[in-house]
Amino acid sequence: MSSSPVIQLLILAAIAIFLILRLRDVLGTREGFEKPVVTRNGEDGGKRRDRFEVIDGGPDPDIADHVDGDSAAGRALAQMKKAEPSFSVGEFLNGARGAYEMILMAFEKGDLASIRPFLSDDVYESFSAVVEAREQKGLRIDSQFVGVRELKLVGADFDAANREGEVTVRYVGELTSVVRDKSGEIVEGNPKEVKRQKDVWTFARIMGSDNPNWQLVATGE
Repeated sequence: MSSSPVIQLLILAAIAIFLILRLRDVLGTREGFEKPVVTRNGEDGGKRRDRFEVIDGGPDPDIADHVDGDSAAGRALAQMKKAEPSFSVGEFLNGARGAYEMILMAFEKGDLASIRPFLSDDVYESFSAVVEAREQKGLRIDSQFVGVRELKLVGADFDAANREGEVTVRYVGELTSVVRDKSGEIVEGNPKEVKRQKDVWTFARIMGSDNPNWQLVATGE
């Protein structure tokens, strides 16, 4: 009977060894748990930091969505954003879309007073000369704006000395337009025909200034 406790101890020891071996098979050795999945110090952590630095210092999507960030225009836009951190290329283009309709239709109607703050002196004088010549001939333009079919940023420049930014946009607009004489008769155009008009406009503004308005400083086709 005295051997009974010894036998019990041997049985318990065997069970313990069996359980330890089973745990090793399921969990692996302790050596496997000494290597953390994510490390903040060491080689792997350094590689992760490098990847985040590339992302942080990578292309600005607000610029890259419209022009190559490495192009002259892309670098100029980056300088503008540095001079005025709140400047957004996307928001500028949305505003440029609305400005195109506003300025174009005011010019067609001869109502330059309503858009004077948005025109440089040179552009205002050029527009005024056309409107005056039209009035002297007794001509009037009736037009309806249909929409902007295409809008693309095609250039940008930044003068660091005076902090002036310039952005050039190419438009393809659609509108109906007819020219009427003094009696109201149509002398040119078809009121039912939608025509496309191509324009290349350059807007300028002093970045960081209190005046939020961009001015139209040059026009072309």
